[in-house]
Amino acid sequence: MTEKIYQLITIPMEFAGLRLDQALSKILHQYSRTQIQEWIKNKEITLDGKHAKTKDIIIGGEQVELKAALKQQPAWESQAIDLDIIYEDADLLVINKPVGMVVHPGAGNANKTLLNALLHHSPALKNLPRAGIIHRLDKDTSGLLVIAKTPAALTHLSNQLKSRTVKRLYQAIASGIFTSGGKVEAPIGRHPINRKRMAIVDTGKPAITHYRVMERYRAHTRLKVQLETGRTHQIRVHMAHIHHALLGDPVYGGRLQLPKGATPDLVHFLRNFKRQALHAHELSLIHPTTLEEMTWRAPLPLDMQELIECLQKDTPTIENKSPYDR
Repeated sequence: MTEKIYQLITIPMEFAGLRLDQALSKILHQYSRTQIQEWIKNKEITLDGKHAKTKDIIIGGEQVELKAALKQQPAWESQAIDLDIIYEDADLLVINKPVGMVVHPGAGNANKTLLNALLHHSPALKNLPRAGIIHRLDKDTSGLLVIAKTPAALTHLSNQLKSRTVKRLYQAIASGIFTSGGKVEAPIGRHPINRKRMAIVDTGKPAITHYRVMERYRAHTRLKVQLETGRTHQIRVHMAHIHHALLGDPVYGGRLQLPKGATPDLVHFLRNFKRQALHAHELSLIHPTTLEEMTWRAPLPLDMQELIECLQKDTPTIENKSPYDR
């Protein structure tokens, strides 16, 4: 049964100058700004008796009427799946996602996802959109994810993502030798022909990726990568765009090229490394209740540790070896 919502709100004077959706997200903190924007778009919110627009500027004292239907969450299944929990309190949960785990149920992955595991770990998450998941990692990308546990935390963390104050650092192994760090700024959208892929397209959303050299090998480079935006497959697409696709990437990596004179161990490892060499290593954000900055790190998964050791053994002289290691 669909839940009906009705609220009559007077906008406080201190919210003068804010957009309507911004002001309402501060008042209706139990709902996400995306949900509020959808209600405005569907004319389920009126401003002083008139249909409103998201970008209407508040002067203070306006009367807002909300008449809406709250969509029911899908009946996702709770499943007893082990989670590598890095941190947990009443507001949020930080987990280290393993390689091979899908984050959210979808076509071909109806269960055994992170969401199913979260519902078993914390049943109350069934009341939050997407069970509190506010960002994702690809199935074969490992590393840190934050999950909100309350409506207020969901709104606060979602707003941090939108304002780009959440810091996400990755470690990656890319093909080719980088002479220095840099930035890739290129819009990303759906591939015009293959809709399962992403691509650099003029009509895409703005996307910015920063990278820094951690260690150079004979034909590959280990990078520290920081996302400024969070588009689907962003690091993978941007690295391929600058002709340094991630090692093992089955979608954007192209044909495997073996370094000349590579050791038999490295040849074997490269041929059998079947996923993108990418790990979400570090996550920093402002805690939604204490407002303190918090940082977590997750060690590299075993397959990437072994890959790095193999690349190091194959490289006579390691340049710029970083203390910021696994």
